[in-house]
Amino acid sequence: MWAFLAPQIIKPPSSPTRRLFSTSRSSPKSPLCSLSSNPSTLANKNQLIQSLCKQGNLKQALQVLSQEPNPTQRTYELLILSCIGRNSLSDGLRVHRHLSDDGSDQDPFLATKLINMYSELDSIDDARKVFDKIRQRTIFVWNAIFRALTLAGEGLEVLGLYRQMNRTEIQSDRFTYTFVLKACVASEALPELLKKVKEIHAHILRNGFESQVHIMTTLVDVYSWFWCVGYAASVFDKMPVRNVVSWSAMIACYANNGKPFEALELFREMMLETNDSFPNSVTMVSVLQACAALAALEQGKVLHGFILRRCLDSILPVISALVTMYGRCGKLELGQRVFDQTKEKDVVLWNSLISSYGIHGFGNKAIQLFKEMIDNGVSPSHVSFGSVLGACRHAGLVEEGKMLFESMVKELGMYPTAHHYACMVDLLGRANRLDEATKIVEEMRIEPGPLVWGALLGSCRIHCNVELAERACRRLFELEPTNAGNYVLLADIYAQADMWREVKRLKKLLKDRGLQKVPGRSWIEIERKLHSFMSVDEFNPHYEQLHALLFKLSTEMKEKGYVPRTDVVLYKLDDEEKERIVLGHSEKLAVAFGLINSNHGEPIRVTKNLRLCEDCHTFAKLISKFAEREILIRDVNRYHHFRNGACSCGDYW
Repeated sequence: MWAFLAPQIIKPPSSPTRRLFSTSRSSPKSPLCSLSSNPSTLANKNQLIQSLCKQGNLKQALQVLSQEPNPTQRTYELLILSCIGRNSLSDGLRVHRHLSDDGSDQDPFLATKLINMYSELDSIDDARKVFDKIRQRTIFVWNAIFRALTLAGEGLEVLGLYRQMNRTEIQSDRFTYTFVLKACVASEALPELLKKVKEIHAHILRNGFESQVHIMTTLVDVYSWFWCVGYAASVFDKMPVRNVVSWSAMIACYANNGKPFEALELFREMMLETNDSFPNSVTMVSVLQACAALAALEQGKVLHGFILRRCLDSILPVISALVTMYGRCGKLELGQRVFDQTKEKDVVLWNSLISSYGIHGFGNKAIQLFKEMIDNGVSPSHVSFGSVLGACRHAGLVEEGKMLFESMVKELGMYPTAHHYACMVDLLGRANRLDEATKIVEEMRIEPGPLVWGALLGSCRIHCNVELAERACRRLFELEPTNAGNYVLLADIYAQADMWREVKRLKKLLKDRGLQKVPGRSWIEIERKLHSFMSVDEFNPHYEQLHALLFKLSTEMKEKGYVPRTDVVLYKLDDEEKERIVLGHSEKLAVAFGLINSNHGEPIRVTKNLRLCEDCHTFAKLISKFAEREILIRDVNRYHHFRNGACSCGDYW
């Protein structure tokens, strides 16, 4: 991606030097032994060094370099590239010393190459020394240090240098904007850096770079990191030219920011384009991710066929995305088949399969796969432990989870992250071992964040522990003051404890702060078309028909012992009104839609954006029995397989 072209510095011809090696006619000749005392031959030492570099003989090239008083720019360039190729920092430092001795380190072209070399060899301090020493800083030198620091995660330092450059007469080019934009998310996407992104965006527009597809694609990607989907979409829509990278960036933006519908719609639009913007492996990973989020199995199968036709099925990230998609669409056997057919398996692919079994509640199978992975010589990553600990918490495997958690440090020297601590808190909390869960929080080697306190709050909801819930919420309200879900969970706990005055106080607090609860939403795929339902969605054209069916089913099931769980409604209403509200939950509407529009014997697959409530769980169990239908509901945490009046979770979720 580097196009650093500079006028070549012409050195005066080198003077004759003494012969390097005395040879006889009978002695074998090496590349170094072909020199004679002829001045024209000696002048070709630069060519010899260059030839040795091209042949991969760096050590010999460095020997000749020590005898060459006037190396050319091309000679130094090839020596630097050879050091990168051999991944040799010591040789790189030797070449750098030679440059410094003859003053060539002040050549902007060679300084750029040195900075790139130190970046590739993970020696960012040496790269910075080269930059600090050079007096003539061209745009290529600035770009080189921007790139090196960005790759090293020193984004804030890049932005500081960028401000310094803007005070000079040097003008940014397309590479400059790309690097400084990436610098804004190099370490982490700090909220205060969004303002800087917008400033750079304005600078790009003022200087007429909005037609540069590479810059604008980077801008889409960076806005995605800051969850600014609207800004990213605006940039994308205004792009005069788009390539496959641009399309992929915008699809990924939707898929990674909770907008899978939009991701699939944009993919369809991309496929209808008449240019050469064919999806690549990066595109397919994002689209499969969107299908997984919606449990869009039929669309996922179509994509699988496309992947096979385009010969993308040998690319590991695509295979991992396929395994995840099938797992999240409730077809574990298809994900297992894709996994088994893959010869070379990396840790990401193993993680995908372990996680898939985990969300379906097959904790022991997930642990077995985790051990198989290690036996096959694949070292577990932090994600691996997150996946297997998640599987333990869904299956209630407390002791197994504790052993795995302890093995991270003792056996592998890996320190737990906030995600691992949250898994353990959730695992212990669900098992009503809240004292142990609290002890883990208190003894954490890192500061407990929203993940950990949120896991503790969720456990308090299951066991109605008001005192501990209030403690968790005091921290959560500080850490996430705008997260309405924490207020709602605490209100739910107060309602379970009949503390209605506190429920009212929290509702007022939500209203005063302008916060709203995330509405329940469910999806179902019928004949490759996705249908969405909101809780008590009276504007849905199917609502009357669906509500009539649900009312009929509810009445029949009441005769057989069904009692609606109206305690999930956090309002002081009469029982009839509460029943009407729970009957209108989005997952019930989606299941009813599936009963009407799918063939008998065909499984009904529903996805929900929130946790499955107790009443909907009971309702789905009874429907699966009386309607003789298999129902699969994936909530925000896990899969529930309902069959013959029972759920795969064993009522543990």
